[in-house]
Amino acid sequence: MSSVVVIDYGMGNLHSIAKALEHAGGRVEVSRDPARIRAAERLVFPGVGAIRHCMEELERLELAELIREQAGQRPLLGVCLGMQAMLDFSEENEGTRALGLFPGRVRRFPQGLTDAAGTPLKVPHMGWNQVETCAHPLWDGIASGTRFYFVHSYYVDPARASDVRGWTEYGLGFASAIGRDNVFAVQFHPEKSQQAGLRLLANFLAWDGTA
Repeated sequence: MSSVVVIDYGMGNLHSIAKALEHAGGRVEVSRDPARIRAAERLVFPGVGAIRHCMEELERLELAELIREQAGQRPLLGVCLGMQAMLDFSEENEGTRALGLFPGRVRRFPQGLTDAAGTPLKVPHMGWNQVETCAHPLWDGIASGTRFYFVHSYYVDPARASDVRGWTEYGLGFASAIGRDNVFAVQFHPEKSQQAGLRLLANFLAWDGTA
């Protein structure tokens, strides 16, 4: 059974993601202890809320540099705000520097978005939507176009097309999954995405960190 630490910095539905990982077959611990984080076979970096508060808490708890360090050493999964925090910079909160694991920016959905039929779309983007995927071990057994559950007002705009691992349409196309080497991140909530989300988490627990 794979050991996984959910990184606890006070933001995110830690109980839900931990329970989903347990259901998917993981031996799960929620911790902010650097020793426990370094000892885990794999890490999950969740998050909900505002990016500035996220970065402030990561710095206060001395976790920002630890996440940068561990991103090069073991499988790491970012979820929702955890994904956004992996980029260089977010437009949220009048601009916030983030972890810089992936080059690119986090942008707010513009006003006036419509779907293909011209129907106005609300921000935040909330509910089920399709994810078009590419070949990657975390998509094993998940068909391209499968629906996952989203809640967000900002979206990731990676600088490198090669980092995009999933794509979603919501008035515009945006990267709903990114990845490189042993790091993978998703904008949607796998813990709220029923069987498809559990399959992705099970794939992460079995992943050796290679694409």
